[in-house]
Amino acid sequence: MRDRTRFLYLAVIGAVLLGILVGFVWPDVGKELKPLGTGFVALIQMVIGPIIFCTIVLGIGSVRQAAKVGKVGGLALGYFIVMSTVALLIGLLVGNVIDPGSGLHLSDAAKQAAEAQAAKGGESTTVDFLLGIIPETLVSSLTDGSVLQALLVALLAGFAIQAMGAKGQPILRTIEHFQRLTFRILAMIMWAAPVGAFGAIAAVVGETGLEALKSLAIIMVAFYITCLLFVGVVLGSILWLVARINLWSLLKYLGREFLLILSTSSSETALPRLIAKMEHLGVSKTVAGITVPTGYSFNLDGTAIYLTMATLFIAEATGAPLQFGEQIALLLFMMIASKGAAGVTGAGLATLAGGLQAHRPALVDGVGLIVGIDRFMSEARALTNFAGNSVATVLVAVWTGDFDRERANQVLAGNAPFDEATLLDEDEDEDNDRPGPDESGDRELSKV
Repeated sequence: MRDRTRFLYLAVIGAVLLGILVGFVWPDVGKELKPLGTGFVALIQMVIGPIIFCTIVLGIGSVRQAAKVGKVGGLALGYFIVMSTVALLIGLLVGNVIDPGSGLHLSDAAKQAAEAQAAKGGESTTVDFLLGIIPETLVSSLTDGSVLQALLVALLAGFAIQAMGAKGQPILRTIEHFQRLTFRILAMIMWAAPVGAFGAIAAVVGETGLEALKSLAIIMVAFYITCLLFVGVVLGSILWLVARINLWSLLKYLGREFLLILSTSSSETALPRLIAKMEHLGVSKTVAGITVPTGYSFNLDGTAIYLTMATLFIAEATGAPLQFGEQIALLLFMMIASKGAAGVTGAGLATLAGGLQAHRPALVDGVGLIVGIDRFMSEARALTNFAGNSVATVLVAVWTGDFDRERANQVLAGNAPFDEATLLDEDEDEDNDRPGPDESGDRELSKV
């Protein structure tokens, strides 16, 4: 089966190249192919809620100490806040050094596009965000496509099963079987990846073309380089110092997920696979189940860099450069606002416009300057966010003692390949993976 999946991802690469060709040669045809990409992403989103629910419930239900779950969540959120701040400062530094945006002018079309994005960004307030975490029903949390709603219900269910003790074990077994079903469905959906990648790339190239990119090449290149430096230097250094794991070996292990994100421009397509691969790597179910979904909403390193550089770019382009104090205040505001837009398609651009509208309305028109290239920048945002969440999951597992280092070394060396057919480690003994209430201690606590 592994050989077959290798052909699948080679087909994805071929589909991306073909999509680029179609978008350039027949742009109108490329635009019409957009539903292919949209449909594939929708298929992935269809199973995200159930997978998150199953993973978290199994992780929490298997741990007897409720305080342990709180410790994992607290460490994860603290780390996310620190890294988001670091990403903001790096973007601020690079943006001030390259001084982007000079010499550009706004067109009427750009102003209209900016107004549309500002309206979209203003739709979500902090209160709406907090109330939106609460689903209408327990079941709707798995069907509405909200990661945070699924996370909330899964936490409640996990703690409830944990409190039931031995009586909760049959429920855990049932949820485990349902998890295997959802992962099987996901593996089937992945065979549509080449079609989805082809449609998504053809539509982007058909809508944008080359002309829209020429005058904006500097900010695009600078943004990509900044993201690479952040991942390679900052995340790579922290990962090595804390976990003694080489960043590039981890990124190579997650290569198919990066290809999937790049071809669909959506990091959500890789969320279920990241949970499965982190568990396969040696991260406990509790840490993987809590850190990954939470990181998708709160650990937005790439978005933080984008907001910083895009804000400075717009300020320069509109002839209203920001003083250092204004830069800090505006960007801190946007970092908080970005949490409310998490999980929304085009959230980066909408957050940028909404933040400018609320903080510096005079700069909103400048958003129209980057609308044309935002889709290309969104790919870098998604890839950086995904890399940040991958590293964060390993770090939290190490800090909580829930990381099997020997297992990780075997996986990263290629001696324990990931099962692409089931996305689960079927050969593991269930009793070891799901300790019961009569057993002396958690499997997670024994990992070092």
